[in-house]
Amino acid sequence: QLLIGYENGTIVFWDLRSKRADLRAYYDEAIHSVAWHHEGKQFMCSHSDGSLTLWNLKSPNRPFQTTIPHGKVQRDGKKPESCKPILKVEYKTCKNSEPFVIFSGGLSYDKPCRRPSLTIMHGKAITVLEMDHPIVDFLTLCETPYPNEFQEPYAVVVLLEKDLIVVDLTQSNFPIFENPYPIDIHESPVTCTEYFADCPPDLIPVLYSVGAKHKKQGYSSKEWPINGGAWNLGAQTYPEIIITGHADGSVKFWDASAITLQMLYKLKTSKVFEKQKVEEGKATAEIVEEDPFAVQMMYWCPESRIFCVAGVSAYVIVYRFSKHEVNTEIASLEVRLQCEVEDIITPEPETNPPFPDASSQLPSLKSLSGSTNTVACEGTMKDSIPCLSVKARPVRMPPGYQADLVIQLVWVDGEPPQQITSLAVNSAYGLVAFGNCNGLAVVDFMQKTVLLSMGTLDLYGSSDPYQRQPRSPRKSRQFAADNFCMRGLSNFYPDLTKRIRTSYQSLTELSDSPVSLELERCKSPTSVKGSRKLSLPTDLKTDLENRENSFSRSRSSSVSSIDRDSKEAITALYFMESFARKNDSAVSSCLWVGTGLGMVIILSLNLPASDDLRQSEPVMVSPSGTVLTLKGAVLTFACLDCMGTLTHRPYEVWRDPHSADDGDKTRKRKLVMHSPSSSQDMGDHQFAVICSEKQAKVFSLPSQTCLYVHNITETSFLLRADVVTLCNSVCLACFCANGHIMTLSLPSLRPLLDINYLPVTDMRIARTFCFTNEGQALYLSSPTEIQRLTYSQEMCDNLQDMLGDLFTPVETPEAQNRGFLKGLFGGSGQAFDREELFGEATAGKASRSLAQHIPGSGGIEGVRGAAGGVIGDLTRARIALDERGQKLGELDERTASMMASAEAFSKHAHEVMLKYKDKKWYQF
Repeated sequence: QLLIGYENGTIVFWDLRSKRADLRAYYDEAIHSVAWHHEGKQFMCSHSDGSLTLWNLKSPNRPFQTTIPHGKVQRDGKKPESCKPILKVEYKTCKNSEPFVIFSGGLSYDKPCRRPSLTIMHGKAITVLEMDHPIVDFLTLCETPYPNEFQEPYAVVVLLEKDLIVVDLTQSNFPIFENPYPIDIHESPVTCTEYFADCPPDLIPVLYSVGAKHKKQGYSSKEWPINGGAWNLGAQTYPEIIITGHADGSVKFWDASAITLQMLYKLKTSKVFEKQKVEEGKATAEIVEEDPFAVQMMYWCPESRIFCVAGVSAYVIVYRFSKHEVNTEIASLEVRLQCEVEDIITPEPETNPPFPDASSQLPSLKSLSGSTNTVACEGTMKDSIPCLSVKARPVRMPPGYQADLVIQLVWVDGEPPQQITSLAVNSAYGLVAFGNCNGLAVVDFMQKTVLLSMGTLDLYGSSDPYQRQPRSPRKSRQFAADNFCMRGLSNFYPDLTKRIRTSYQSLTELSDSPVSLELERCKSPTSVKGSRKLSLPTDLKTDLENRENSFSRSRSSSVSSIDRDSKEAITALYFMESFARKNDSAVSSCLWVGTGLGMVIILSLNLPASDDLRQSEPVMVSPSGTVLTLKGAVLTFACLDCMGTLTHRPYEVWRDPHSADDGDKTRKRKLVMHSPSSSQDMGDHQFAVICSEKQAKVFSLPSQTCLYVHNITETSFLLRADVVTLCNSVCLACFCANGHIMTLSLPSLRPLLDINYLPVTDMRIARTFCFTNEGQALYLSSPTEIQRLTYSQEMCDNLQDMLGDLFTPVETPEAQNRGFLKGLFGGSGQAFDREELFGEATAGKASRSLAQHIPGSGGIEGVRGAAGGVIGDLTRARIALDERGQKLGELDERTASMMASAEAFSKHAHEVMLKYKDKKWYQF
């Protein structure tokens, strides 16, 4: 039996056996769904006016009950007012309680801002469950699927546009089940990602244990009701962790081992700042950034568990991991970082008014939306003020990552701080370094002091290879505070409606932004050169054309290019034990600095000789005078020993900073240093690998000789480059803007792989692509999906073993043995195989071993000669068809006769069974 409802109100009842309509009914409103009711004798329909109707199959002329669950009852006894359409309804019966009526939609029109909802009617109680996303479909899980039995529903599976939830019907408050599968990676737009393979094995259990304490309350106490399938981990045994930074300031740690993806821990970086309040009565020209806590960069040391976050509001937060809850104040530092090139030039006589009319400038302010703080229109100049306010009161920090230090860049002479473009942390040194287009800052997070805050040009000292000429200030210097160089998330998307929030870097070039074009091309590349034609959105294509015109300038180290871009951004930072100067006899602590013009500057770090003096003695940072050059903005560094093995950065072994059981001995830091042996014979004992967006070089240290150089691309540029380990070896993995994935051997820089994988047509790919060890990489293919890929042959061979199975394999049960009496008096039919009933063996085909066809001498030729032409052929065909029809008729009659005989035999056998059923053996 089948029920069909139509939009014109027609209800058709089909009998699937006779394949014809046995019943028709009509209603005034369109029918959206139908459901069986009361053991198949009644049915329920949902309609476009928000009503539910009950029908009886015996008298289908009109419904015997009509209700509008969410309609207001009129006082004069009229019909309740219409509501929104009920898109789907399900009716489920219970043995010991009232039935459940579950439907989606049907809310009243007087509340247009109500979210999508699911209504559960159980007896006289009506519960409305509001959803975060539109409902696609829902399904009620029952103990039995048959409508003629008590179905006993226990859960409702609701498929939303961006989520999947399951509601527990066995509890009165209808809680939802905790979803064991991550579907909320897009809970807030992802702005950056990091991928770690073969990390310490104890990290995943530790992160899961602290993350389980932070989970939301109110979930159902029962287990997830949906099961089936099986994971196949394959031969892969090393753990993998994915870290995602989001627009709301949250950071999520995911277990990505094998093919699983399970959220381990969630960190909210916005909790260290005061909430921004928009006071009433302020000028309309004040703007407040939409996402001031968006995560821009992340740096994680798995061994020491030091985690560092750089935000879009020009701040850096250093986190330490602890298993104990603390209540303490958050230490903060303010750094003044500004390029002083323009300040030595006398302003030109022609100046503009401080601020034009606020109403006329409001659209431009909204379009730029680049500040993470509020800007007053009274013309007051901000100076030495950070963009956000750190909480000054003691803050309760639960177990997990706890803020140890907050570093903020401040406004300088009315100009907001520039966004951070590079970040590095070293737990052994106790230092954090970050840079932007103005310069470099180095902070001691152990002593909570600023060690270095210097412009990029000052880092060269006398070693600057270029003769840089100061440039005149912009004519609109007074209005510089409005054209913010800091970009918020509202500018990160090419779509004005923000339907897809993909990245945090602006796609539009500000007219007077002091950020160098080289930096913009490195940090947010969207232009793709080459012979392949890409299909881009209109707004993104226009932006790419503008950038292509800007990038057509030569990236050579000419004096004219330096004059145009006097601000040189810091694009890469790397702490390591290395030879700071040429022909040094021993290694020392160094900070390698890469710039947007392809320059590499080595800074010497003078740390206390004893770890006992680390908390009291100051750390000295000074330029070493060593400058190396490459073509294009520097992307990454690495260090190899004399055997070509990757030298890991020094780190501090993790210890709980708030453990009460630690004594003086355990509180002493344990450092792991990976230093090469000192040069006894003044030979080279170290290789430095440097990769820019155009080429890669390998230098021999301490002689600083360039051993190998490889020009990776001429027509495009690299978006990401990482030195990774693969099959007990080291290689340089690169992702180019034209879509190519390339790997180079180290230290020889021989090309190993070059595949055209994915052209960059979206900023999301450029901002989230990252490599990791063991030949793996990932990126966000859409706002809701993480795409993992591998360029390792070993993993490709094991991929099929790692894939999961949708169904759980179960062995086929053996058929039960039928006894003689059960076969004689059971009355139930015997199951036969289809081939056994209708196959060739039972269709009358003789066995080949019984007879063999031997063609005669006459054959078909003799018959054709006797028949004489085409008429004979037609006659034979007609005779053959008649004979075939006659044989089929005879076979049909025989089959009917056999069925009649079988029914008669079954009837007689049943009578015999009834006759002798109650007789004893001695009565026969």
